[in-house]
Amino acid sequence: MGDAVLGVGEKVHVVTRRAFPEDVRRHFVGAVQACSGDAVKLEGYAFVLRGSTNEYERRPEKRVRVVSLSDAGNIINVLPESVHLDGLKYEFSSGRLLMTDGAGYELELTEFGADV
Repeated sequence: MGDAVLGVGEKVHVVTRRAFPEDVRRHFVGAVQACSGDAVKLEGYAFVLRGSTNEYERRPEKRVRVVSLSDAGNIINVLPESVHLDGLKYEFSSGRLLMTDGAGYELELTEFGADV
């Protein structure tokens, strides 16, 4: 797999675009376990927007997901090697939605639109 876009151990943040306004807002952060063609197997955490609080909540258990790199419904951000997936959380700051590890890393998510 010399031409793979992502390598084993790399960390990614995946935003799944909603097809309809009532669709659940889902994000996933994980480390690449394997790559094959345009499919990537990730181990990490799911984040879901809780409607009652309007905040993203991380599911406590680790999950394994297979994500397509060619699916236009996925926005995939490659995270720095130093990011600790276990420490990632979402925060609102000055009207911006940020994902942060609390140790200096921040990813602004409002650049993808208000409905992220």
